Amino acid sequence: MSLTLILGGARSGKSAYAQKQAEQAAAETGRPPLMIATAEAFDDEMRDRIDRHRRERGDSWRTLEAPLDLAAAVRGLGAKDVAVVDCLTLWLSNQMLGDRDMPAAVDDLTAAFAACPASLWVVSNEVGWSLVPDNALGRRFRDEAGRLNQRIAAVADSACLIVAGMKLDLARP
Repeated sequence: MSLTLILGGARSGKSAYAQKQAEQAAAETGRPPLMIATAEAFDDEMRDRIDRHRRERGDSWRTLEAPLDLAAAVRGLGAKDVAVVDCLTLWLSNQMLGDRDMPAAVDDLTAAFAACPASLWVVSNEVGWSLVPDNALGRRFRDEAGRLNQRIAAVADSACLIVAGMKLDLARP
């Protein structure tokens, strides 16, 4: 098992980095990599974005959509699987908009990641470096995302930050 948490801002290159790492690992196993996608296509722009990402990955990738029950998708992975979860912050948005029990959902997901036997790269946005949101939902999202990233980092084997397409390895204090 290896779990790598990949953090970064929007359009930083974190998804491309995760996909490249997974493709290299999958080539060693002879199994196709799996994209566990958390996005939902609520509008035309998001449908276009999802279609573009699928085309860019190509036919060598399998895709599993897990916008809400990401923990179950992770529990379904085996020791020979190579997967990317993209991304935790979209999963968090789905949970919040669905009025889910956040502490229970995060506990469940953290436990699933900790027990996962697969090679796994988990992408998440670092949203705490901007202005304080001007509304309660935005502030709650920022706070929940920060707590979620900390919980997953605690069970990850490694973590990195991607900025402008450049990787910075992170270390525990």
